[in-house]
Amino acid sequence: MHSVDANLLLALDALLREGSVLGAARRMGLSPPAMSRTLQRLRDATGDPLLVRAGRRMMPTPRAIAIRERVHVASSEVRALLDKAADLDLSTLERTFTVRGNDYLLGVIGQRLDVRVQSEAPRVRLAFLPEGTEDVEALRSGDVELDVGVQSQLGPELRVRKLFEDKMVGVVRKDHPLGRGRLTPKRLASVGHVVVSRRGKGRGSLDVALEALGLARRVERIVPTHFAAAWLVRESDRMAMVPGRFAAQVSGQLGLRSVPLGIELPPLAIALAWHPRYDADKPHAWLRECFYRVAQKLK
Repeated sequence: MHSVDANLLLALDALLREGSVLGAARRMGLSPPAMSRTLQRLRDATGDPLLVRAGRRMMPTPRAIAIRERVHVASSEVRALLDKAADLDLSTLERTFTVRGNDYLLGVIGQRLDVRVQSEAPRVRLAFLPEGTEDVEALRSGDVELDVGVQSQLGPELRVRKLFEDKMVGVVRKDHPLGRGRLTPKRLASVGHVVVSRRGKGRGSLDVALEALGLARRVERIVPTHFAAAWLVRESDRMAMVPGRFAAQVSGQLGLRSVPLGIELPPLAIALAWHPRYDADKPHAWLRECFYRVAQKLK
């Protein structure tokens, strides 16, 4: 690529991240025909197709995959430089932010966040992705711009800002025997459990705490979301361990009862995480502040 302007670099980043002309056009605020012409200019400049059709989808070429991360880093620098030259006008800001978080977080802060973003920056689009297995790499590559959740194993270069804490509770159907009387560790271990794990693992902090007392629970179901766990326990004798704010939101709707676990567990610390390339990115900083302000209003 010998001579390209900044807009071409930003367009290339959008194309490689969206994997489609339509998605890239929406991200850049262009018409699809205009983005198609831009893609052709990029193909001419690089001497590579960059994106090739595979059925109804477009797939990146090996060359596109090789340069994708460097292009994203460079485009982030360009945005930061251009942002310094002008104040951020949220009313005209057109940008898609890729945010990773689970159903619990969307249930707890999603509506309030949506109202705030819509009122301040009505042209901004938020693309929420489910939690995956390659947490750090997605942040480093820019595939995920902001991660919201429990930040336990992150690279040392990543930024983290705490939002709020929650405590884990048990949920059972409304007429479950565990809803009557004090829930002791022994009673807790006597029932089948539904475990929430995006990686399919059935072991967690509750197992460690029970083992310290010489007890073990029976994990009978493993599901990827808290909503799935709640639906399973509402028609069974099992229980699920979920964050307290999530339980408070869904228990009444689903006919569930929230019960204290009767065993000491560390609090659930929810935080934002992002790559430092976005430190000077004004729109990104604004979105981070939106999350923080919304979280501070939680009771």
